[in-house]
Amino acid sequence: MKITHFIGMTLTVALLAGCSTEKSEHRQEAKQAKWMAEAKISQADAQATALAQVPNGSVKESELEKEHGKLIWSFDIATPGSQDITEVNVDAVTGEVVSKDKENPADEAKEAAGEKKDKD
Repeated sequence: MKITHFIGMTLTVALLAGCSTEKSEHRQEAKQAKWMAEAKISQADAQATALAQVPNGSVKESELEKEHGKLIWSFDIATPGSQDITEVNVDAVTGEVVSKDKENPADEAKEAAGEKKDKD
C-alpha cells in the first residue's frame, strides 16, 4: 500500500511540474506576441541597422526583448577572424541604435549563465 501511495504522489508531482512548464512557455509566447505588436521596426530592418554597425559581420543570434523598460531588437554579431561578439541593440519603436558592446567569449559565458539563472 505504501509503494502504491508513493508512486501515485510521484506521478502527481511530475504531472504538476509539466503543467507548470507549459504555463510558463505559454506566458513567454504571449509576452513575445505582445512585444511583436508593439514593435514598429521589423526584425529585418533592425538587423540591417545593426549590421551597418559591424563591417563584415554576420548575425549569430537575435531576439526581441525589453531592457531597461525599452523594447529592443538585440543582435549578437560575429566578425571573421575574431572570437569576440558585438552585441547591437536597436530600438524596436524608433529604429535607433541603443547600444553597441563588444563581448569576449568569457563575457558571453557569464551572460548565458545569467540568462539560465533568470529562467530557473
